[in-house]
Amino acid sequence: MIDLLTKEKSFYNDSVQILCGVDEAGRGPLAGPVCAAAVILPKETVIEGLNDSKKLSEKKREQLYDVICETAVSYAISFATVAEIEELNILHATQLAMIRAINELDPVPDLALIDGNQAGDIKFPHETVIKGDASCVSIAAASILAKVTRDRFMVEMAEQYPNYHFEKHKGYGTKDHYNALREFGPCPIHRPSFLKKIH
Repeated sequence: MIDLLTKEKSFYNDSVQILCGVDEAGRGPLAGPVCAAAVILPKETVIEGLNDSKKLSEKKREQLYDVICETAVSYAISFATVAEIEELNILHATQLAMIRAINELDPVPDLALIDGNQAGDIKFPHETVIKGDASCVSIAAASILAKVTRDRFMVEMAEQYPNYHFEKHKGYGTKDHYNALREFGPCPIHRPSFLKKIH
């Protein structure tokens, strides 16, 4: 846990007193929106068990989701739709979702710490942090909010489009998902540009 704080603390200075962590979920799936979250935590917050969302069980993520929401000074969660992904491409749609989340925060952060190495469309003062979801506490928190929110959305979509079993794979390209696509064709929440390789 100390590692998650050490890196983050290095970004504070006289002009940076409020940090937010930003991360996304859902860049890779064949279906559904991309989701981004932005989180401001109180300085030097320790949340027991917090880690990169991909390293945690679904049950643990759900538990931490509530703890993060209760602990955060401010948090916001935003989507970019399938239509926006198709229009802009996945990278720009992801950045759009991140911008939307940052813009909803109150107070306004001095600096956004963004997971990854690209933030081309994001004009807000920011630093990119490679593997930030495993090295900065606020990015790790954002990764969990984004992942849990998107997973919940895909479970809802599974009720609307039961043939695809979105509740199991959340739109990712599993064997069952590909088989369903071959049998039923795409549904309205599939990303056409992600399906070009399917025959």
